[in-house]
Amino acid sequence: MTPFDIGLIALVAMVVCVLAGMFIPVALMLCSFLGVWAIKGSPDLAIKLMAQAANDAIGSYFFGIVPLFVLMGFIVGATGMGRDAYDVANAFFKKIKGGLGVGTVAANAIFAAITGISIASAAVFTKIAVPEMIRHGYNPRFATGVVAGSSVLGMLIPPSLLLILYAIIAEQSVGDMFLAGVVPGVVLAIMFGLGIILAAYLRPSSLGKVEETAAEAEEEFTNAELAWKFAPIALLITVVLGGIYSGIFTPIEAGAMGAIGALLLAIVRKAISIKQFGQILVDTGLITATICLLIIAAQMYSRMLAFSGVPAGIADITANAELGYWGLVLIYVAVLILLGMILDSSSIVLIMVPIMLPVLGPAGLDPVWFGIVTILAVEIGLLTPPFGVSVYVIKATLDDPNITLDDIFIGALPFAFIMLIVVFLVLMFPAMATGLIG
Repeated sequence: MTPFDIGLIALVAMVVCVLAGMFIPVALMLCSFLGVWAIKGSPDLAIKLMAQAANDAIGSYFFGIVPLFVLMGFIVGATGMGRDAYDVANAFFKKIKGGLGVGTVAANAIFAAITGISIASAAVFTKIAVPEMIRHGYNPRFATGVVAGSSVLGMLIPPSLLLILYAIIAEQSVGDMFLAGVVPGVVLAIMFGLGIILAAYLRPSSLGKVEETAAEAEEEFTNAELAWKFAPIALLITVVLGGIYSGIFTPIEAGAMGAIGALLLAIVRKAISIKQFGQILVDTGLITATICLLIIAAQMYSRMLAFSGVPAGIADITANAELGYWGLVLIYVAVLILLGMILDSSSIVLIMVPIMLPVLGPAGLDPVWFGIVTILAVEIGLLTPPFGVSVYVIKATLDDPNITLDDIFIGALPFAFIMLIVVFLVLMFPAMATGLIG
């Protein structure tokens, strides 16, 4: 049996283990170890090689980014900035038909720029925006669909944990990945907003019988109050992203400054107690440990694939099949979307990137552009059944028996379609992802 055959068997076994319910890092590490053992013929050598892979993964300088941005995200989530972002965005779009929906998208985009976690956005705005939209007459299906769709912005607009994860796996600059996510993220948010406005005019029934506009909401804010609400958000975004893009901070330093800034804002606003801060530290440690294990597993998996020659073998097969560069890219995008229906985003990135990046790299592929395409395609899976993580988060957060999972999935479907359009825009116009990178 050739190393290529062993690599394929290990790959199939890993997928089977994941689908059977095995914890994904465990499945990756187990199949990688057994694969290297079979290829090298020595369990001792396999242990040493896997240990070296783990050491290389954790020893990376850029791994320090993860806990800092996770900590910042948790603190921001506890300070009530999500509510402030919603109030500001809602006030700005209140005169537009469908303004509450557009305001929710804008608030999600703002919140994404200071947290970078889609699941956090889904949970926060389910509590804030869905009741408001329903109270103003929006169809519950449409209201939950708006939150589900716009929550994916958290994994594209920097700082994004998925962008960081891809940068580590693909050995790319985190700063470049952050820059690459800006234009596609803004375009996606604008497309979401235009889609809501279009639905409001062409199919008003999708919004329900809206008897009062956002301008008639019970709670109105003066310009000074809105400025006061937005100032801390703008300050934090400026410190973190402005610091990275201007070259003042490295990504790690920006994460540290962001975490310190978020903590100072929480203290000034008296938003968290010592007990809550302790729980935030625990949650940060748990998330960091989980991501750490994922990165170790991904490094082991990449080493196993390199030893087996699977990427090179796939490249030869595709070359002989005459699929062409674009044929292979389109198949890759389709596979990502299908995998998104059964696996979470991080797992798909961990599994697919080490296989396809070496295959497409020799064809002159830009790995930064490839990362944005990958994340966009993967994030569609957050909205599609049967897995649809964002949908399940919204359902659990709502805890409303009158709004079913089917309702949320149907409401999110138009937003998944809009995401697919943006994927093809980025495929056709790579400068959307790479234009800001000097």
